[in-house]
This record gives sequence, C-alpha cells and structure tokens, in this order.
Amino acid sequence: MSASILFELFNMTVPAPTGIATYSRHVVRAARELGFAVDGLFHTYSKLDRRDDILAEVGFFDARNRKISPFAKYIELNWRWMIGAPRGFRPGRLPLSGVVIDARGSESDFANFRNAYALRLFNDIARYHFLRYGSCAVVHTKAIPTVFHTTQAIPLRVRGAANVYTIHDIVPLRMPYSTLDHKKFFLNMVRHLGRTADHIITVSEASRRDLIEICGVPKDRITNTYQSVAFPEAVLAPSDDEIANFVQQAFDLEYRGYFLFYGALEPKKNIARLIDGHLASGTSCPLVIAGSPAWEYESDLARIEEAQGDNYRVRKGRILRERRIQRLGYLSLPQLVALIRGAKAVVFPSLYEGFGLPVIESMLLGTPVLTSDVAALEEVAGDAAVLVKPHDVDNIAKGIRRLDQDQDLREELTRKGKVRAAQFSPKEHQRRLAAVYKSLGVSVSAAPSSSE
Repeated sequence: MSASILFELFNMTVPAPTGIATYSRHVVRAARELGFAVDGLFHTYSKLDRRDDILAEVGFFDARNRKISPFAKYIELNWRWMIGAPRGFRPGRLPLSGVVIDARGSESDFANFRNAYALRLFNDIARYHFLRYGSCAVVHTKAIPTVFHTTQAIPLRVRGAANVYTIHDIVPLRMPYSTLDHKKFFLNMVRHLGRTADHIITVSEASRRDLIEICGVPKDRITNTYQSVAFPEAVLAPSDDEIANFVQQAFDLEYRGYFLFYGALEPKKNIARLIDGHLASGTSCPLVIAGSPAWEYESDLARIEEAQGDNYRVRKGRILRERRIQRLGYLSLPQLVALIRGAKAVVFPSLYEGFGLPVIESMLLGTPVLTSDVAALEEVAGDAAVLVKPHDVDNIAKGIRRLDQDQDLREELTRKGKVRAAQFSPKEHQRRLAAVYKSLGVSVSAAPSSSE
C-alpha cells in the first residue's frame, strides 16, 4: 500500500492567494508524483452539512463561504480564545463529486485528492490553543496518514504520523514593523516546532540560517528544499506575437516596453523606493504594479496614486496620454504570465523574502530580472539578475537604467535566467522532498519524475 500524506492547505482557499498557495500546489503535485496517496485539509468559514454530501460540497464552494461576518467570528472565537481545542479537531469530509462546476477546470486546486477534508477556522483556533496551552492542537482523522505536512508555520499535529512543517521565513521577527503578527506567539510557536516536529522544511539557505540562529531550530531537524517553479502548458502556449497583441489590447502596454512588479502590496515589498527609483531612472517605460493589497498597504497605495502623473506620447499619428506608474489588481494566471512575458524586465527589490518566487518565475519565462542583494533573493538569483541595494533609491534607479538602455545585458540575463530557473524545476524539488521523507523512514514508492 502507498504511503499517505495529509497536507494542511489553508492558503489555497484564501480569496487572493499568496506565494504559499503556489508552494502548496507544487508540493502537493510533487508528493503525488512521488507515489503518495495525497489528502488535503482545507479551511472553511461555514459549518458543512455532515448528513448531505451535496449540501456539504455546495456549501464549501458557496460565495458566502469566502468570508465570515465579524459578529459570527467574534461569537465563535471568543470562547475558543479561552479554551482552545483541548479535544482537538475532527475535520469533516469534503465531497468532491463534481456536483459543483469548478471554474478552473484541469487547473483546479481540488482535483486529484484521494480525500479532502474541511475544518472550520482552524488557523485561528490552533493559534488560540497554542496561546492557552503552549502545545499543538491535534487533528483527529479516521485513518492516520503516514505524514502530516503543513505548508505554513502552524501549531497543528496528527498523532501517529510523521509531522513535517514548512516554515518559509521569519518575517515577523526580522521585520516586526512590517506585519501584524503576534510576535511572541510566532517565536514561541517556531521554537516549539523546532523541539517537537519530526522535521522542518524551509525554502532557502538564508531562511534555514535564520531559523537555526534566531529560533534555535536544531541543524539536523531542518532541511532546505527550495521551491519548484513551473507553469501549466496552456498558459505558455501563446507565441510572442500573441503576447504582444494581448498586452496591447488588454492593458494598452507595448511589448517589452514596460517594467513590471508583481506581488502582494505589503511593507517588505519596498514599493515606495521602487517607485522613486523608477522615476529617478529617466526611463520612458512605465512601471506596472500588479497585486492585491495585503496588510499595512495604505502608504504604498498613497505613493502609487501620488506618482501616477500623466505623460503624453505620439503613436501612429495619435497623441496618447499615459501614466508612468500604472497599478493593476489581482490577475488570473494567464494574464499574469502574459504580463511577465511582455515586460522589458521584472523589478523586485524586496527588503526580505524567504525565497522570492517572482524572481525565478520571471527567469523561467525568459524575462530579465532586477532584485535585491539581500539574503534569499541574492541566493536564489545568483548571477542571473541585476542586484541592487533595496534601501538605496539611487542604486535602484541605476539598475533600472542599465536594464532600460542595455539590450545585450537583457539578452544575457534571459539566457542565464533560464539556466538558473532549471535548478528549481519540479524534478529537483521532488528529489529534495523525497530525501526528507526517506530520512523519516517513510517509503517513497516512485522515483522523482523526469518530467517538467
């Protein structure tokens, strides 16, 4: 019988998915291709009907399950704050019979799970349980999985399983002014996981050092597997001409005629300095900022609005008004891939990242990259990107100017970037994950796939 693995997948159900959601999809795929029987634990706001499978499935995908009223959340969590989950959690089975038409089709996050489970408000309740008892809340499943693997730092465990935790970074500790996390809870939880987990996975050597040196995680209980980067074939299929036409028609942008930042709007992304650097560079190419607000984003939005002055240009005999700074909201994957492929360069001078997914995604798609010379970003980018000092506006401006004016540099970075991205392929990720699971005595029934 195949070994089984239950993944905690809270971030795959949030309205505007983050990099952890991307990681979750890729790690689930890797486990499946390694031969595991894969189950998923999903978040729900609503109580699902335990007596009627159709109502349970419909209720999970109901638009009203995307948020909870403040009053209902207060009532539910107020008593949980005091008692936590002393009896643990018993997730409900989530039927995925196909009654609900999944708009994502073959790209669905919910396809191909052996079993799917839903657990109400488990992210909040697990946190309250840890604050009350200083231990992980227990998830009770009818059949104990071989491995319980969380895709984030969260105080949950399954008795009888090998408990593995992916901790991407320690931003709440390295940049406490940039997040609203409960810092004491976060540090104590990570220390606890370091003592009690069967193993901890992280996604860069920089994050591994942070977890060892700052949080005291034992060196022999933490492994860097990096992340894998890949896109569905369908979104890679359009030709360059089709991409050029799309970005022109959809966003009124010239192919290879704009710089692109994409990601959540939050303090660590360094948006204000990026805008200042872009304006100071003297480039005539607009800066496109694509992403949804995350937290503490008000000052960034204000700076974007302030910088959105109008310029004018002549194109095909017409005088057109354009903005040097353009902001787009959350985009579908095909739209985002088209924007990346159509950009002159992706600019990502973040202050701190556990990995820096946009760097490698852009390299994979053949787009030159500018990023920061700090921690994981420099580590992941290697010599395949223009590196800048993220606190230095003049240095950011200089980097943008180099990319804007030097076509040979852009072509060189495109070549180097594709080579660099290959080191983060699904095949390489599978190999690293298989080594972690095998170190725990878990049988991996399939060799890492050679397919990309």
